[in-house]
Amino acid sequence: MFKSPFNFAGRIGRSEYGISFAIYFVFYFSFMLMDENSAYAIPALLVLIPMLWFIYAQGAKRCHDIGKSGWWQLIPFYFFILLSRPGDFRENEYGESPREDERLIGKVE
Repeated sequence: MFKSPFNFAGRIGRSEYGISFAIYFVFYFSFMLMDENSAYAIPALLVLIPMLWFIYAQGAKRCHDIGKSGWWQLIPFYFFILLSRPGDFRENEYGESPREDERLIGKVE
């Protein structure tokens, strides 16, 4: 899990995307609750940029897992599909399946 969280290439499963989304959700809403005059507002704003990169990279990899371009995540509420739809069972144009049990199915004698 989280082998390269800021990289847009590859595929991730629903669980890793769900954990990533939860991390981003907690950070974002704690940032939104902060008073703009708080001493922590500027450092939190500087951390927001890498967090946006993180969630878009994870979303792109999750889109790749279901065989779609990463641009699909820009559709409003598409994250519900990313959280609920299972990924492609086999290797697709974005790489092999992130689930090890699915990769091993063809190798068992």
